[in-house]
Amino acid sequence: MLDKQSMAALLEAFLAESDEGLAAAEEALLVLERTPDDAASLAAVFRAVHTIKGNSGIFDFDAMTKIAHAMEDLLDRLRAGETVVSNGIITLLLECVDVLRGLLFASDRTRALTAAELQLIERLQAGDHVVTGFSPSRSDGLKPVTTSGTLRIDLAKLDRLLDLSGEIGIARGRLGELLGDPAVTRHAALEAQRDADHLHLELQELVMKLRMVPVGPTFRQFQRIVRDTARSLGKEAELQIEGVDVEVDMTVIEHLRDPLTHMIRNSVGHGIEAPGVRIAANKPAAGTVVLRSFRDAGTIVIELADDGGGIDRERVIRRARERGLAGENEQLTDAQVAELIFHPGFSTAETVTDLSGRGVGLDVVRRNIDAIHGSVSVETAAGRGTTFRVRLPLTLAIVDGLGVGVAGESFVIPMEAVVEALQLPAGTGHGRATGLLTHRGESIPYLRLRERLSGAPASTPAAAQASSPAPPGQRRDAAAAAAGTAALRENVVVVRYARGRAALVVDELHGECHTVVKPLPKSLRGIPGLSGSAILPNGRIAFIVDVAGLLGTVMRQQSTNNEESSCFAS
Repeated sequence: MLDKQSMAALLEAFLAESDEGLAAAEEALLVLERTPDDAASLAAVFRAVHTIKGNSGIFDFDAMTKIAHAMEDLLDRLRAGETVVSNGIITLLLECVDVLRGLLFASDRTRALTAAELQLIERLQAGDHVVTGFSPSRSDGLKPVTTSGTLRIDLAKLDRLLDLSGEIGIARGRLGELLGDPAVTRHAALEAQRDADHLHLELQELVMKLRMVPVGPTFRQFQRIVRDTARSLGKEAELQIEGVDVEVDMTVIEHLRDPLTHMIRNSVGHGIEAPGVRIAANKPAAGTVVLRSFRDAGTIVIELADDGGGIDRERVIRRARERGLAGENEQLTDAQVAELIFHPGFSTAETVTDLSGRGVGLDVVRRNIDAIHGSVSVETAAGRGTTFRVRLPLTLAIVDGLGVGVAGESFVIPMEAVVEALQLPAGTGHGRATGLLTHRGESIPYLRLRERLSGAPASTPAAAQASSPAPPGQRRDAAAAAAGTAALRENVVVVRYARGRAALVVDELHGECHTVVKPLPKSLRGIPGLSGSAILPNGRIAFIVDVAGLLGTVMRQQSTNNEESSCFAS
């Protein structure tokens, strides 16, 4: 008889294995729907269901066992050729997968079958392929419940982790001996310290790699959403996946599920045309949605492209004018038209359905992507399709950034948002919190961080350093702040944001830094413009600047206030 701890560990393993099995069965069923003669896919579904049936019986999960048993019987008839694979049969089996997934993470797994589940078993036994509807739990949100943060790790990486722990212990011991020996030279101590630093950096990099997971399993789950969304709209669409081996931090993957769900539903609902329309345009009846990922300059890029009709420029402009987002005679560029579809509450749907017309969708995409320091853009061509491009950091646990000083305090601007840093031309916007400056022949808006993040009035850097209050949790060197000189020249960091480029005016440039991200103190959470904190090598706290959130807040405020001098709200 197993004790409670052993049973809990066994249950955890069962949940993880069954969740993976259901995902594999779902993927194989979608392949089987396109290629009914694929014996390998049918066998894969059978193996997954058979395993779940056996394992659930061990825990006396009666409902799961009986549904899996009925599925197994139908799959056995399909393997024997007694029943023919059809769209209706596949839909029925997918419904069963959804029910099993719900039971897998239900609070009461030992309960008896409900009336609806008994009816499902009867349909399985009869081979009933009448479509009764789709499971909204999977089609609407793609939010599978997972086990408690489990992650499979390569054994070789764990071995190296153990080796590094031992090597760091030896390095620390050697450094301690050297520091305690008065005859040791400073050069020898520095060498030992550098060796320890090298091992520590390797350990940090390895820990980050342990958190990396391939995007393939997540991407493959979207095949179901494309199928169900297209069928519910009377369309035909297929998802093609590229770059499944690209790895990204597991926390980035979790934050990516909802934005990708909205983007895919948008591509199928608004992009892919009805079969008759596609045929008339000399296109295949079934549309294609391509989801690909690749590495680029230290970031991960995810593209979602469809071969639909593209964004209807005139319809977008007409709806924007109806909502007061554009003037009647205002001429909008393609970039401005594309930007309108990300506006909160914006929709071009004529009627409200379960999939569109409520004004909730792409604004959620922009907001969620901004929250993880990413960016999203869109390109479209009439009659040829639309491509959404998302650029994300590889990890949220460590940030590569540019350290800056503002009013005697330290901040970090994430490097993926930085274009370049330079000295602010003398006299530019003296005494103003926002304005325009000329950068390489282009007028771009600027914002003084001192105004937003230190609470000081927009004045000279010296005055700001001497008088501005520090945000809670920060320490300031009062003597240094009081000794500021009027001769101090400001600097500017040019950054990317939703509408192009902008400039953040700072007092000092501290250079590049590589820091571990820490959560904000409770007293600072919710302040626009701050997304986290970090401890610098000198022991001081620096706050990580949320560029998108900061500039987005400024844009909304200036737009709401109808400021004539607004430079971000245009």
